[in-house]
Amino acid sequence: MDRLKGKVAMVVGAGSIGPGWGNGKATAVTFAREGAQVFCVDRNGAAAEETAKIIASEGGKATAFTADVSRASEIEAMVAACLKAYGRIDVLDNNVGIAEMGSVVEVSEESWDRVFAVNLKSAYLAMKHVIPVMVQQGGGSVINISSIASLRHVGISYVTYGTSKAAMNMLTRTTAVEFARHHVRVNAILPGLMKTPMVEHSAGLAASYAKGDVEEMWKKRDAQVPMGHMGEAWDVANAALFLACDESKYVTGIELVVDGGITCKAGA
Repeated sequence: MDRLKGKVAMVVGAGSIGPGWGNGKATAVTFAREGAQVFCVDRNGAAAEETAKIIASEGGKATAFTADVSRASEIEAMVAACLKAYGRIDVLDNNVGIAEMGSVVEVSEESWDRVFAVNLKSAYLAMKHVIPVMVQQGGGSVINISSIASLRHVGISYVTYGTSKAAMNMLTRTTAVEFARHHVRVNAILPGLMKTPMVEHSAGLAASYAKGDVEEMWKKRDAQVPMGHMGEAWDVANAALFLACDESKYVTGIELVVDGGITCKAGA
């Protein structure tokens, strides 16, 4: 299992908001299992450490780092620490995101700014500081975790989430074109309805779906998907693995939908 052998992967959002496997945590572990040295970044230092320890327990190599990636100074420190530890960055996986409920009329300005800072500004800052490193070393792969909410209304009201992810798609396309000549590939993954700790611990999502009943929310989300069930973090991790490794060396600027078919059907 060496599809990433010799590569250094920075996973931003490598922790999990609660017990279980979030997209970033699963991606970090998947990268390590395929031979990458993984720099695990999370706002929650303990969560980053947990992921790094899992990797180490399986014989891999990982470093945990705590950062608020909506802050430029902390992004700069993050990149410097990774370079000090491993000397290069071959893969950047931007996997942070929050969802807050509300229509354009209901959402507060503070909520708008907060969601955009976490979901979009963080990716901009990470790419701004990592891509020059990739250019200097001759190439690399950037993977931005977006959402199918960037493409369509998914049946609940969270305008800030969908809008910030739509902007991430354009950020991905533009950057892909501008840095293709430097062999820096930039792609996005658009997960559909996922069964992850972030969703489970979002009181707003549970309230929107089922008046706070998490189990009922799972049932309703399963029913929305043509395949009959939600995705799991490993589905996103495996998609990220493809985009991170050299098997996708001629792939850049795409939006890889991982959604069990939901974007192909009419209605929410």
